[in-house]
Amino acid sequence: MEFDLPTLLLMIIPLIFAITVHEAAHGYMANLLGDNTAKMQGRLSLSPLKHIDPIGTIVVPLVMLVVSSMAGSMFVFGWAKPVPFDPRNFKNPRKDIALTAFAGPLSNLIQGFIWALVLMIVSSTMHVTNEPSMGLGLLKMAYFGISINVFLMVLNLMPIPPLDGGRIAMMLLPYNAAKQLEKIEPYGVWILLGLLYVNILPLGLISNYVIKLILSIVGVFF
Repeated sequence: MEFDLPTLLLMIIPLIFAITVHEAAHGYMANLLGDNTAKMQGRLSLSPLKHIDPIGTIVVPLVMLVVSSMAGSMFVFGWAKPVPFDPRNFKNPRKDIALTAFAGPLSNLIQGFIWALVLMIVSSTMHVTNEPSMGLGLLKMAYFGISINVFLMVLNLMPIPPLDGGRIAMMLLPYNAAKQLEKIEPYGVWILLGLLYVNILPLGLISNYVIKLILSIVGVFF
């Protein structure tokens, strides 16, 4: 992918929503399961302004997008301000913590489908009007929206704490195994970065498969 400023600008909106809605989803799920901590602290909102971390939501992801796009790929990693929750308010803490963690990747999957729907609608409109230039920017933005959200979903489902997949794994594993996995949490980000650096994780392969599946499902209606 050739990097240019217009391309970067088209990535910004889906990128910010992918990261911030992901975080908000944790709060909504926790609230649904009986913990209103996020609501009491004013974090139960889909507004990106409530969740943006200047470094994790904007600077780091944009730098990674620029560097990776110039290398001919698209890799993004970022974070928003964590939405607080108190597991003591859950009726079934282990199950509810896992569900709260899963809500983040699930929100990315839903956003992926929404962007796929936008892509199909715009593509169909362009075909009917026979105006290739109409909506081209929105078409690109929709594709970036699908790609970014799917990649973040796949990445966050990796069973490495503090990623959502790691928290889900700790809630599903037997107690002793969960405690062993918990011990790596302080080093989880560094482990993840190391694995990404040596490029042994099939994140791109899995993401491409999921993207094709989403487009196939949405394409049935067009």
